[in-house]
Amino acid sequence: MPSPSRTLPQDVALVLGGGNALGAYLAGICEHLIAEEIRPRRIVGASIGAVTGALLVGNPPEARLDRLREFWAEAAVHSLREPTGATKLRQTYNGLHSALAALAGRPSLFRQRFPGLWSALPWMPNDVALYDLAPLRATLTRLVDFDRLNRGDTRLTVTAVDVETGDEVRFDTADGGIGPDHILASASIIPAFPPVEIAGRLYCDAGYTNNVPLDLVLADAPERDLLCIAAELFSLRAPRPRSLDAVLERAHDLIFASATRRSVAALRRDYALHARLEPDGARATLLHLAYQGGPDEVSAKTLDFSPSSIRDRWAAGRRDIRRGLERLREAAPGPDRLTYLSVPDGAGDGLGRARLP
Repeated sequence: MPSPSRTLPQDVALVLGGGNALGAYLAGICEHLIAEEIRPRRIVGASIGAVTGALLVGNPPEARLDRLREFWAEAAVHSLREPTGATKLRQTYNGLHSALAALAGRPSLFRQRFPGLWSALPWMPNDVALYDLAPLRATLTRLVDFDRLNRGDTRLTVTAVDVETGDEVRFDTADGGIGPDHILASASIIPAFPPVEIAGRLYCDAGYTNNVPLDLVLADAPERDLLCIAAELFSLRAPRPRSLDAVLERAHDLIFASATRRSVAALRRDYALHARLEPDGARATLLHLAYQGGPDEVSAKTLDFSPSSIRDRWAAGRRDIRRGLERLREAAPGPDRLTYLSVPDGAGDGLGRARLP
């Protein structure tokens, strides 16, 4: 006899990782949450996750999905019809779109910077980045109501790194407010994009150090039962690479995804201690979603803004969050203070916990 459906905790937090063009996966997740009328009380974002969080919190609930669609429609590289059939053709198609974005930029996101790459020549002045994020600033100003963002019911936190000290920092609507510069700082992964100066300090994207900042939500045991949905755009699991491009893609994934495994392992140890000190305390559930692209993805996938890739990633986000919420509702609460579930199976492999197929 099937068990009754489990009610989700009232407190829901959403942690959104970085990954540039892979961020359409986050939009698919958000679309399903909006349809389910699940409204997180807190959103934490890094890089494109910070941009996504700003689009959500800086708009009324009824307009959020439209703003996400508008953002990604403008980001897409509109081109010839997608090839059908062989995976190799689709890889070529995706690779050409990545090259086009690298050469021409995206009008709503970033543009070529001068001297940029030319600064490598001995007779050119020095520069610190390849691209300029001024177009993203204009897009954020147009699509996000920052007054609403800073007075809304949903708390938004975005992360960055101090370039000079290496310290991870956070900007928070509950502590000083967030403006366009804070979102740009979170999205400025060096050396592609220039660091952003705020109040005399120089900041950049925290992707290399903590691309999915779970600790900002889960480091302290919650006062009430909490569901934390964490969306990661790189995966620790992948088929064995069989080409140079696949090896490069795999290296990229490992660089950005490995910190999450360490974060979850540390959180599990902390919550085990909480359980010994306070056995009847509130419980936290971490639903970890990790984007796993198809065989057509290329090593430069974070620059692949082809409409078909955006569509596929968006659909993958809808599929994974739907599957995760279904299984979460069906699963009986476990004995641990922190329950960890992953979608797809093995998203955070090696953590010794339940997995969702």
